Formats: sequence, C-alpha cells, structure tokens
Amino acid sequence: MKRHQYELSVEWTGNEGNGTLDYKSYNRNHKILAEGKYAEIMGSADPDFLGDKTKYNPEDLFLSSIAACHMLWFLHLCSSHKIIVIAYLDNATGVMEEAPNGSGKFTKVMLNPQVKVAKESMIQKANELHQEAGKMCFIANSCNFDIEYNPTTTIN
Repeated sequence: MKRHQYELSVEWTGNEGNGTLDYKSYNRNHKILAEGKYAEIMGSADPDFLGDKTKYNPEDLFLSSIAACHMLWFLHLCSSHKIIVIAYLDNATGVMEEAPNGSGKFTKVMLNPQVKVAKESMIQKANELHQEAGKMCFIANSCNFDIEYNPTTTIN
C-alpha cells in the first residue's frame, strides 16, 4: 500500500498579554502554514466558542476538505468516463452536535454539487458518479458518518 504523509504547522497568534490565564483572556486566532504553499490560512474558533467570525474555523476547514476531495474525485471520474464538466459549485452543509461535556462531532454532511456538463446525454452518468466519488474520496473514507449527495446537473 502506498503511503502519503502531510505536514503543516498551526501557530497560535492569540496571546493578548496574559496567555491562557482564563477562558476569556485569550483569542482563538491562529495561522495554518505548509512549506511551499503560497500563503497561510488565517483561522480562529467558531464564534460560539469565542472565535473571530471573519476567519476560517476547524469546522469550516473540515467541511471544505470533504467537499473539495469529493469534487476532485468526481472530476477525475468524469474525465475517465468522457463526461465533460464545464462548471462545478458545491454549497456544502454540515451538522456538528455538541455534547453536554463540551465535546462534539459532526453527525451529518450534505454535499449539494451544481454541475454543468457539455451534453444532455451526460447528465445521468454524471449524477451516478457522485456515489462512486464518495466511495473513492480519502476524506469521506476517514469519516465515521454517512455523507449525503444532492447533485443538480444541467447542460451548459
């Protein structure tokens, strides 16, 4: 089996002078960096956990990882099946449930890809390939919940 290793750094930038003296004494801002990447990602916590709503939070990035991995597999499968995709947009949604002790987990993700293909004859197969992409996606295969697909495919 072929192995892939990924490395990045997450650096907390939220020390406001007193470190983590108490829960409200620091902000949750951080940056995500990977060697050779063009820029850093500015992150924070979800606003419900005292984060900066203008920055990406881990839950945003988790959902985007699922959606992006699915899209990349879908595009690959379409190219292998001679389906010409002209445009792809996914307005993905996810539900995270918080437990009484403050922990939580995602329980549902819905991918809503809006796909434009070159010919009407490609629509049915394109819709079918979402299930196959879901089986191939590295991120989806790492999740402990089902991911639902609600594709809309039209011609350009």
